Amino acid sequence: MTASERSVQLVRIAAEAAADKLADDILAYDVSEQLVITDAFLLCSATNDRQVRAIVDEIEERLRTEADAKPVRREGEREGRWVLLDFVDIVVHVQHEEDRTFYALERLWKDCPAISLPESVLQANLQRARS
Repeated sequence: MTASERSVQLVRIAAEAAADKLADDILAYDVSEQLVITDAFLLCSATNDRQVRAIVDEIEERLRTEADAKPVRREGEREGRWVLLDFVDIVVHVQHEEDRTFYALERLWKDCPAISLPESVLQANLQRARS
């Protein structure tokens, strides 16, 4: 089983929203073979709590307006260090860069297939990595 077209669409919209708010290291994984609760994870990070919240708000807004998707669960918003948005088809993790390094979710899911992201997101990742 692989991630549904809907899940891939949501991942791409969310990734573009994150890139627009200058998220770092945006990655997506198809976790549908390992988990029954969701098809995909989107991971990204930010340098401070305010930016984490801005990325979360933009992702939520864009998914609502462009794909009529609303999160069924939103966790970690109070601390602003690791916010999880559960859209059922996808789960978005927006982490403060220190938490991203510490928890290293990409290490846990590295055996899962990556979901290709839009070229604009890949370019933003490259630019942010260089600076």
